[in-house]
Amino acid sequence: MATIQRTIKFDADRDKAFCSQIMTIPGCEKLQSCVQCGTCSGVCPLSIYMDYAPRRIINLTRSGFKDEVLKSNTIWLCASCYSCTVDCPKGIKITDIMYALKQRAISEGVYPKRFPIPVLAREFFKMVRSKGRTSENFLATTLLLKTNILGMFGMWRLGLNLVRTGRFIYWPERMKDTSQLRRILEAAPTEQVKREERVA
Repeated sequence: MATIQRTIKFDADRDKAFCSQIMTIPGCEKLQSCVQCGTCSGVCPLSIYMDYAPRRIINLTRSGFKDEVLKSNTIWLCASCYSCTVDCPKGIKITDIMYALKQRAISEGVYPKRFPIPVLAREFFKMVRSKGRTSENFLATTLLLKTNILGMFGMWRLGLNLVRTGRFIYWPERMKDTSQLRRILEAAPTEQVKREERVA
C-alpha cells in the first residue's frame, strides 16, 4: 500500500524565528521588503532547474518554513550571477540571502551529504583556516573523495597533464605564520566562523 505524503503545511510546521534570524545577517536586512513581483525568478538563468524559484524561496523564508528552504536544491544551484539583485525593484540583495541560507544549511547539516557545493565550501574554509591558503589539487582531491570517489579515475589524463606541465603541487601551500589570519577570523562579527568550526 502506498504511503500518503502530506503536502499541506500548517502553522506548527513553521519556525517563526527563522526569518528574523536570517535578517540579522549583513545583506539580508531587506528580506521583508519583497513584494513577490517575480523579477528574481524571471531573470534567474537557473530557475528552470530549481525545485523552488527564488521568489518562492524568499516567501518561504519570510513565512518561517525553514525545513523546506534549507533542504531545497535552489540555494545550491544559485550561480551568484547577481542578476536578481541588480534587477530587484526593492533593492533586496537576494544573492546575499542565498549565501546566508547556504551557511545556515551547512551549520545545521541538512544539505545533501554528497552534494559537492556545500562540501567544497566546508573544505575550502578548513584549508584556509589551517594553512592560510588553498591548494587547488588538494582541495579537488578532498572534494572527490567525499562526494564522488569514482570520479577521480575519470580525471587521470588531467592529472598527468598537470604533472607534465609542472602545474601539479605535491605539497599543500601554506602561510609561514597563520596567527594574524586566525585573529581576523576570530574577530569576525558573524556566526559563520563558529558555525563552520562546529561542522569542520
